[in-house]
Amino acid sequence: MGKSLTRKIIEEHLVVGEYIPGNEIGIKIDQTLTQDATGTMAYLQFEAMGLERVKTELSVSYVDHNTIQVGFENADDHKYLQSVAEKYGIVYSRAGNGICHQVHLERFGKPGKTLVGSDSHTPTGGGIGMIAIGAGGLDVAVAMGGGEFYIICPKVYKINLKGKLQPWVSAKDVVMKMLEMFTVKGNVGVIMEYAGPGVKNLSVPERATITNMGAEMGVTTSIFPSDEETRKFLKAQERENEWVELKADDDAEYDKVIDLDLGEIEPLAAAPHSPGNIVRVADMKDMKVDQIMLGSCTNSSYKDIATVAKIMRGKIIHPDVSFGVAPGSRQVLQMAAKDGYLGDLLDAGARLLENTCGFCIGNSQSPKTDAVSLRTSNRNFEGRSGTKSAQVYLVSPEVAAIAAITGKFSDPRKSGIKYPMVGMPEKFLIDDSMFIFPKDVKGTAEIVRGPNIGTPPTSDPMPESIKGNVMIKVGDKITTDHIMPAGARLKYRSNVPKYSEFVFEPLDTDFPKRAMAAKEKGIHSVVVAGESYGQGSSREHAALCPMYLGVKAIIAKSVERIHAANLVNFGIVCLSFKDQADYDKLDQGDDIEIPDIKNKLKNSEPVILKNRTKSIDIELEYSYSQRQKDILFEGGLLKYTVKQ
Repeated sequence: MGKSLTRKIIEEHLVVGEYIPGNEIGIKIDQTLTQDATGTMAYLQFEAMGLERVKTELSVSYVDHNTIQVGFENADDHKYLQSVAEKYGIVYSRAGNGICHQVHLERFGKPGKTLVGSDSHTPTGGGIGMIAIGAGGLDVAVAMGGGEFYIICPKVYKINLKGKLQPWVSAKDVVMKMLEMFTVKGNVGVIMEYAGPGVKNLSVPERATITNMGAEMGVTTSIFPSDEETRKFLKAQERENEWVELKADDDAEYDKVIDLDLGEIEPLAAAPHSPGNIVRVADMKDMKVDQIMLGSCTNSSYKDIATVAKIMRGKIIHPDVSFGVAPGSRQVLQMAAKDGYLGDLLDAGARLLENTCGFCIGNSQSPKTDAVSLRTSNRNFEGRSGTKSAQVYLVSPEVAAIAAITGKFSDPRKSGIKYPMVGMPEKFLIDDSMFIFPKDVKGTAEIVRGPNIGTPPTSDPMPESIKGNVMIKVGDKITTDHIMPAGARLKYRSNVPKYSEFVFEPLDTDFPKRAMAAKEKGIHSVVVAGESYGQGSSREHAALCPMYLGVKAIIAKSVERIHAANLVNFGIVCLSFKDQADYDKLDQGDDIEIPDIKNKLKNSEPVILKNRTKSIDIELEYSYSQRQKDILFEGGLLKYTVKQ
């Protein structure tokens, strides 16, 4: 029996366990990446492990999230990150060099390698043939120290592509078609492997768009083969020597095979407030648009910027539209300037933004009240833009360009404008001067710590029983943005006591005070949730800060992969309802007890929650490996790792 590409790469890196789908396995990690919103805590945790140097082939620290420096906090964190990089042998990508996923694809991504990053869109690297997985910062810190990265051995779905995209249809529409087919839930433990004759018709940047936003399906990652298109991309980046051909065996077996004809896909959009709310652009009926944002790690490549510039050449932005452009990297920005595309955009009235995450994470360019905002980013959760009443739609660059000109959300195929063809450059502009490569091989560099930088808090060992209160009850699709707000709050990410004051801020501003008051009285806090709890960003603070406030358990209908792993890492037990109807039997304020939970987990016995307020018992389920149980018993991964 032949092997999938996914299996080949995983087996080559397998350290712990066997390749049996559904079982926990540990794999060797070749590369890591962090960004400044998650990296500061990751490096504080790495420091706490007491190691002298990173043990990966390559680790890169990017500054791309919090580059707006109002107050000292962000600037202090950046200096901390730079000094840590020098001391421990990490490449430092300075603010202004670009978004981590775009830059890593350009300069460091290698076919066949494993990459783990403290950002949920790390699967972008799958566009170049990597097993690239998003994770919490603590998991990345362990990987930097040479530890295995643990995942559930995946099911592999083959997405068999055929045909070629029609004019005005792009890679963004392909991944939105995938979201229409698979939705944003129910895909945990799956890797999407793209194959078939249609693959050759997609460039590496287009493939990266698909693998990037594939994260919204909740899959472990997505991957494309490494073929002639991959070689051409690496050659254009002056890295052809790093190319290797990689593909699945012809007789490879898959858990599911899905045929997708690229030629049949039409322009699509994700309507508010989920990437899974897929609609046809043709059905938007010339909806009035207030704001257009082009960029993010999903759609900010040279091809994306050049395509929009050609569409807008000689035209003027509609007077009712604010149009911002954020190139994905310094390389893209320099080439767009050199080739005249930047001039085309500025002549049209575009606002040039920093080549950072910016508007995508809600720390700039918030739309006006009740605005319709079209964005080429990957998430449109309610309030993520910084304006709760805004209606944010996710669209392709082509749809964004036509809307910027006309002021209307309309089918670009009916615009009357000839579709511009933009090919892959034969040579990219190579300038690595904004990387700082570590020179201090002895590790004697002094680490710089500002007053906002604390030490990573740890949890107490797991209690024998959980006795406390349902401190909050929430519904379905609660994102890590709901649990731990981004935007302006992110500047407190290295100060956990301060950042914890904003836990669940969009849902319940009193939660932190209630939880802390309970903690001080020795009362455990429990969170009750619906389906897909913790979707979205890999932000480990969504587990770390609740842990700091005394949360001991999450009881949910389902929890997304990265957040579930983060909960274990910080000693919070994650339980699910055996009967999902039992969700309705718990309310905020209920006094509850989960007796003898430590022994129940140790002996793999059923767990019973006793609702003292309503005098009812509820059976709960869990799925933990022995390693995960040991981490919970110890009080979290940091303590467990140091002890090991």
